[in-house]
Amino acid sequence: MCVDGHDVLMLAGSNYLDLAGDPRVLAAARAAIESAGCAAGGSRLISGNLALHEDLEKDLASFVGGEAALLFSTGYMANLGVITTLAGPDDVIVSDALNHASIIDACRLSRATTRVFRHNDPQDLARVAGGCAGFRRRVLVLDAVYSMDGDVARLREMAAIAREYEMLIVLDDVHGLGILGPGGRGVASQEGVEVDIQIGNLGKALGSFGAFAVCSQRLRELLINRARSFIFTCGLAPAAAGAAHAALAIVEQEPWRRLTLLERSEQLRSGLKAAGFDTAASTTHIVPAIIGDNEEVMRLCERALELGVYAQGIRYPSVPEGTARLRFTPMCSHSPSDIDFVLQIFNKLHP
Repeated sequence: MCVDGHDVLMLAGSNYLDLAGDPRVLAAARAAIESAGCAAGGSRLISGNLALHEDLEKDLASFVGGEAALLFSTGYMANLGVITTLAGPDDVIVSDALNHASIIDACRLSRATTRVFRHNDPQDLARVAGGCAGFRRRVLVLDAVYSMDGDVARLREMAAIAREYEMLIVLDDVHGLGILGPGGRGVASQEGVEVDIQIGNLGKALGSFGAFAVCSQRLRELLINRARSFIFTCGLAPAAAGAAHAALAIVEQEPWRRLTLLERSEQLRSGLKAAGFDTAASTTHIVPAIIGDNEEVMRLCERALELGVYAQGIRYPSVPEGTARLRFTPMCSHSPSDIDFVLQIFNKLHP
């Protein structure tokens, strides 16, 4: 990227598979605009339901391995719509302590009782779940890949606990779908676990904009008629739908993209560890370097940018106090020498 007139390596975005500028994706976006215009022109339930939307939903469901899919305008709106549809004042939501802000807000808006368990701790989940008798409905909500730590949910263990206590499972896999698991089909596929709803994103691995939920046809119908963040908003822009559809095909045709991304991520993670940085529990393409102090992390962030590396400093309240970090997100288009350059910079900058 060019930042303030200087070329820098981008390690702070979510265009993981470098599809946002792929000529095939751009051509699909242009074709969608030519056929359907720049806007859907209304909510999906009134006049904004396009063949582009329905075709993309069918292919997303097939890719993830579900019966049906429903598009949302953003990942934030997907979590709001799904969680407030499934849970209300008579229900309980059980939520990981490090779930994304959109999940936290959705729990609050649902007016359900919310109970939080220690991050990625099945034993503590079992303790919390055991105290949830008497509610009309019980819902477990998890991130599949935690966006600030880069660790993966212990889904196999936690899904077994959820089923024991008759809980619905909502898995927010916006960072994993398209990258992790067999064929990039996400963490649930990787772990061999069935969940009730998987939420994915069009603006990360697929290089476009928007989000989606994959679920049963029955749950899709419920969301269409109850999810306020779906009902009361304009349908996804044609260009975004067209671009995402083309990107999805590329993900299936070009597995080298996700495999290279994971290789570069491991190269970066190993190098940062060797340089003395704490990369927490990261095992994915999200690689933190925990610094702790807010001022120090921003000093490192700004100095790295001056030297040609864009890695964003993240502070409270995005992460718990005392855990400020640089958050690296490589892309499949980074070369081994690009990552070596990043490591050379941070070997010099180690606090």
